[in-house]
Amino acid sequence: CACLLLDTDRALVLLEEYCKKLRKPEEQQLKKAIRKVMGIFKSSLFQALLGSFTAEAIRHGTISYPSLPAAVAYDILGCPKI
Repeated sequence: CACLLLDTDRALVLLEEYCKKLRKPEEQQLKKAIRKVMGIFKSSLFQALLGSFTAEAIRHGTISYPSLPAAVAYDILGCPKI
């Protein structure tokens, strides 16, 4: 699903922007953890699992669009969901 890729890309952009702001020594552990999440989002296994989950959820009407990657990014960043 193209919208799935766009959503994952949006999450990656948000996380990358946030990582650039983490410069203090005490923030480096968080930066490392966020980079791990980004690596997971980029993996083909994650993309395949997310695609399968999204297709099932849309088929059953539990979600109307694939927003999981962005929701995770917003949770990490402490942003309100839009």
